[in-house]
Amino acid sequence: MIPRYTLPEMSRIWSEEHKLEVWKETETLVVEAWVEQGVAPPEAAAAVRAAPQVDPVEWKVREETTNHDVAAFVDVLAESVETGGEWVHYGLTSSDMLDTAQGRILKEAATLLLERMDALLGVVKAKAVAHRDTVMIGRTHGIWAEPTTFGLKLATWAFEIDRDRKRLAAAARSVAVGKISGAVGTYAHTPPEIEEFVCERMGLSIEPASSQITHRDRHAEFLSVLALVGASLERFATEIRHLQRSEVGEARESFGTGQKGSSAMPHKRNPIASENVTGLARLLRAYAAAGFENVALWHERDISHSSAERVALPDACLILDFALVRMTKLIDNLVVNAERMLENLDSTRGLVFSQAVLLALIEEQGMSRDDAYRIVQRNAMRAWDEKLHLRDLLAEDIDVALHPDVLDRCFSAEHFLRHSGVVFARLEQI
Repeated sequence: MIPRYTLPEMSRIWSEEHKLEVWKETETLVVEAWVEQGVAPPEAAAAVRAAPQVDPVEWKVREETTNHDVAAFVDVLAESVETGGEWVHYGLTSSDMLDTAQGRILKEAATLLLERMDALLGVVKAKAVAHRDTVMIGRTHGIWAEPTTFGLKLATWAFEIDRDRKRLAAAARSVAVGKISGAVGTYAHTPPEIEEFVCERMGLSIEPASSQITHRDRHAEFLSVLALVGASLERFATEIRHLQRSEVGEARESFGTGQKGSSAMPHKRNPIASENVTGLARLLRAYAAAGFENVALWHERDISHSSAERVALPDACLILDFALVRMTKLIDNLVVNAERMLENLDSTRGLVFSQAVLLALIEEQGMSRDDAYRIVQRNAMRAWDEKLHLRDLLAEDIDVALHPDVLDRCFSAEHFLRHSGVVFARLEQI
């Protein structure tokens, strides 16, 4: 991933240096497992653990000769071991080490992403509670619908983040697996005890029936969940972008001193962070598609998945990490214009209260639903076209004949929101 969208913590997890550290740890644990089995001498395991980390430059130079990154790594590591270097990679095939190490790295990446999601959830919950009574227009199809509150809108985000968090935790468990089972998964040269020893110490589950690799449905699931989290972030970002539109003006991204919204138009304050997150979500969906393509491999394994994974797995983690941090900061500093929300609500001239009148006519006057609907719709269309207030038209319509107190109740936002507290009671539970 380009530096612009890379944060240091996730970058460290996917760095070449860390990858080589995890490769070495995997190889070291295998030698220690052979010692426990009484096959390798104890001094060999001690020597491998004491060996220096493989230098990335030296490793790449060796790869120019081997044309095989794992073979180059094993050569360099074995040569650096004082005694017992011959036990490095003993009984293994490349994917034993690669997939086990990758399972560990993916677990680390998922742990960081879950921490980011916890932070985002905390910010969204706090903002939802703060604005539980901030009344605004609810919109469907981009058109005025009924009154809601900004807090209720944010509550839907919080519950979605919580669902995404649970999905990611499950996908993380699924992808955090290892295998030390040989070239076709038969344990021909390494007994299952080696695998158990290594995976337990790496904090990984075991692929119960591997081929030469851990199976890529796991990785497809992981990438799919990252894309789904990205889709949630895109939903939030899209809403902010709409609310920041000049004609709406109900919420906007914070704008710092010295910030410029446009190189040409000094007045501009654009929703750049929301638009940025929207674009990054598109990349996450593309990487998920690559994950699906990687599931179907030939026989016990081919390497058509390898090149795609080298890009898709780190980049997807880096992108989502960046997007989560950016969205957390965006929402934490979101500027909410409650006054404009009420102005926009008033500008509807009462149209958003139409369903309450419809139901009152059924309940109070005993009308059929269709008759009541047509009466309210007739007045609503006139309110739209002639820019009149719906309540005034209904008060004058002899077919309505509702008591003024009933009309007042129908045109009260509090009437629409009287049961909304149940959402916040549920919100406290997550």
